[in-house]
Amino acid sequence: MKRISPDSAAAFIQANTALTRPPHVPEIVLHLADEAHDLWQRTEEELAGIGLPPPFWAFAWAGGQGLARYILDHPATVRGKSVLDFATGSGLVAIAAMKAGAKGVLAADIDPFSAPACALNMAANDVPFETTQNDLTGTAGEWDVVLAGDVFYDRAMTDTLVPWLESLSQAGSTVIVGDPGRSYLPRTRLTELASYTVPVTRALEDAEVKRTTVWQFA
Repeated sequence: MKRISPDSAAAFIQANTALTRPPHVPEIVLHLADEAHDLWQRTEEELAGIGLPPPFWAFAWAGGQGLARYILDHPATVRGKSVLDFATGSGLVAIAAMKAGAKGVLAADIDPFSAPACALNMAANDVPFETTQNDLTGTAGEWDVVLAGDVFYDRAMTDTLVPWLESLSQAGSTVIVGDPGRSYLPRTRLTELASYTVPVTRALEDAEVKRTTVWQFA
């Protein structure tokens, strides 16, 4: 894959998205793609051909929307605390945490477009947080709260994430995830906190709404 500079990524994002309010968290505005943008129409193969990873950052996924809604509705979860938003994508959950009063947020995602997207979305929402492209899986950070939206869609990723998230929980972090019923959700390790009906895009989810649950690692 071609090396992408932050400036070229930001220019691409601005050219292929529009500022949009996710339906379940209208308090937040994000640079998102929709049917009007060429990015929406391109397949993963077409994107790979021009050196771009799949644009997960360009959509407000149901798990992230549900998790962001929970944080905004329960600000004491993060208020005054240090937060990791893992696999942040667009920065939706990180923005929600900052709006809810988090002391600081580290938004982590290995996608080279995520940090530039987060920077644009920070500016649009007038909130600051840190970003990293490092893969933090397996690290023992000193975060009070760890948040992850929609990360259990792949078996190999789940097999790696679950032991790490459990270890963070056992070390004292509050670990909360948002999930719309993905195949590899480790339900037996989780306690339900809230459930929402989240409007989504049929082209992405083959549905108009997804029942999305927010869970905490026990």
